[in-house]
Amino acid sequence: MMTMKLCQKFKTTTGDWRIVVFGKPELLTSAQLNGLLIKLNVFAGELEHARVHPKFLHSNATSHKWAFGAIAELLDNAVDEINNGATFVKLDRIFSKRDNTPALLVIDDGGGMDPDGIRKCMSLGYSTKKTNNTIGQYGNGFKTSTMRLGADVIVFSRAYRNGRATQSVGLLSYTFLRRTGQDDVIVPMIDFDISKHWPEPILYGTQDDWSTNLKTILEWSPFDSQDDLFQQFEDIGSHGTKLIIFNLWLNDEGVYELNFDEDEEDIKLRDEAARLSKLSKRAADTQAHISHRLLHSLRAYASMLYLRKFKNFTIFLRGKPVEQFSMVDDLKHKEVVIYRPQVSSVKEAVAETTLGFIKEAPALGITGFNVYHKNRLIRPFWKVTAEGHSKGYGIVGVLEANFIEPAHDKQDFERSSVFSRLELKLKQMQMDYWKRHCHLVGHQMDPTYMRKLQKTSDVPHQTEDEQFDRSFSGPAPNPNLDLSSSQMGTRSRTAYSNEAPIVRAPPGFGTGTNQEVACGDDSRPIDQICDENIELFMRCERYVQRENELKYTVEDLEKQVAETKRKCAELSSRLELLRRQKLVR
Repeated sequence: MMTMKLCQKFKTTTGDWRIVVFGKPELLTSAQLNGLLIKLNVFAGELEHARVHPKFLHSNATSHKWAFGAIAELLDNAVDEINNGATFVKLDRIFSKRDNTPALLVIDDGGGMDPDGIRKCMSLGYSTKKTNNTIGQYGNGFKTSTMRLGADVIVFSRAYRNGRATQSVGLLSYTFLRRTGQDDVIVPMIDFDISKHWPEPILYGTQDDWSTNLKTILEWSPFDSQDDLFQQFEDIGSHGTKLIIFNLWLNDEGVYELNFDEDEEDIKLRDEAARLSKLSKRAADTQAHISHRLLHSLRAYASMLYLRKFKNFTIFLRGKPVEQFSMVDDLKHKEVVIYRPQVSSVKEAVAETTLGFIKEAPALGITGFNVYHKNRLIRPFWKVTAEGHSKGYGIVGVLEANFIEPAHDKQDFERSSVFSRLELKLKQMQMDYWKRHCHLVGHQMDPTYMRKLQKTSDVPHQTEDEQFDRSFSGPAPNPNLDLSSSQMGTRSRTAYSNEAPIVRAPPGFGTGTNQEVACGDDSRPIDQICDENIELFMRCERYVQRENELKYTVEDLEKQVAETKRKCAELSSRLELLRRQKLVR
């Protein structure tokens, strides 16, 4: 059996202990080390292994507050296997052979895991995913996600590494650990070499150890014999991984949290579905939008989970392919805004944000930004404006923010100054878009925007620095002419800067009159506060940018000074050499 590794310990030359927990080094004294909650078995000054109490598995899994977030982690693992040739991942309900209870099946045709790989998979905090194109990075997703969904999981995997084909079985069972009174996380595993025509057991200890592992797996898994275990590899093929999560968790009412019965082609959250049945018709229409459906329908959530559509990979849910949904394709009056944040860890960070009105606007007040990280949805329909804000209804944005780090459960981002600046920037984008486009969906023109239109109509010419960096096909239109709705509704591209934009006349509004346009949506103090806050933020951004420019200038000047000093020293040494040669002569 394998004991789950949590940390490594090294002694420094000063007599202190440096312990690495979840990959983070901490310098501890001997007294502090003895006070750790993790009990260390130390023999003759050497670390045998780190002991983790089984309750830690359950408490660690609570980092996933949402069941679909845990399932998304398992989908991420399969998507990462695209690099190893994976073409599908399947999720379905099966029934345990032992007690006929429902279980969750997840299977993919990726590269699979060899004996060493499956042990690393079932260890805490270990990750082999170091490339920029993989989603997982913390090495904790498998444990937290499976233990969030059920008490037990059995893993079957086949792989081909270094000329040898293997198949492995591992059991991570909270039920086994709790009922047998274990105070250490024990993971029984068995491995086979299948390079020949028959499977041969791979022994890492004695034959008795291998047999004990097999006995434990058969006693605490849904399978009664070794032949039953072998049958589970038949639908894996030559390589791939198969998970069966059983003893699924119940909700507060004593029924299964995952609802397999309401829709035979979907997996739903039972508590959320019960709440929706009590809504009024108008509220039900709003709840029918994908921004609400993804909260209780796994098919809806999986359809939006990845930003770019797969070319040779398919997610199958309950036997039917999940059709990927692009929020960008569902918007009208689209506009692309380029944001270049100041991030010290990234040389040239760029976020391309697409904004537009949902096709149901203005009937539905759905709003928010869908923020992705490395192609994976982290925050769906993130509302950056305060509740009750009168502006921005119906505006949805989509962007990929690879310059900020997601939280461990991948349902939010780590709080940082970069995150705060992004939030304010998105708020400004939404307000600016609303002022320029709200009339296109039936709202009246924003009065401040209309006043800007009137002012620009009196200005004969604007300098290049004052122009708003937007690209239009063909020559720039005459601001004194009315523009058609087709011209205003086309997708435009904006490079976000701190300069005021050149505003152009919306459909039906000429700029040569002094007519005042009243806005039925009367401004409230919260709107003014938000606008002032945005203006102050932009002023701060300009100062930060100017400070960075001055800093680079100072660095360049310091380099020039250093180079000049070096040349002066070189010339001085040459003059000294020439002076000595002259004296010798």
